[in-house]
Amino acid sequence: MFSDESRVSLSSFFRRVTIWRERGTRFEPRNITERHHFPSRGVMVWASIMVDGSTNLHFFDMGSVTAERYRDEVLQPYVRLFRGAVGPYFICMDDNAPCLRAVLIDGFLETENIQRMSRPVNSPDLNPIEHVWDILGR
Repeated sequence: MFSDESRVSLSSFFRRVTIWRERGTRFEPRNITERHHFPSRGVMVWASIMVDGSTNLHFFDMGSVTAERYRDEVLQPYVRLFRGAVGPYFICMDDNAPCLRAVLIDGFLETENIQRMSRPVNSPDLNPIEHVWDILGR
């Protein structure tokens, strides 16, 4: 199971604009883009993909994703269920977000016999679900 959470913007100006320009025209008005430096509205979403399918999107209500919320809203209702269906060869790949590396999460995964794919702390994100987020435009 490849899982990840992502912040999805609800504002149209969130996305980066790329401008192709000729050399020497950097400061011409047609090549200058307005930028908004205030936070955009958004929502945190979790999903996972597997060889033969995917989960539904899980939308986190207001607030940050903490270790407790991740355990209660993702691990218990989704990951534990799929681990039970797949059996002992089940492996979960998530990211290195601090809330996912909490002692609480490690203890829950160990108790439920859920194997996590280990990666170094600053490793590049090679999780295939990142491509899904990119296609959806985050």
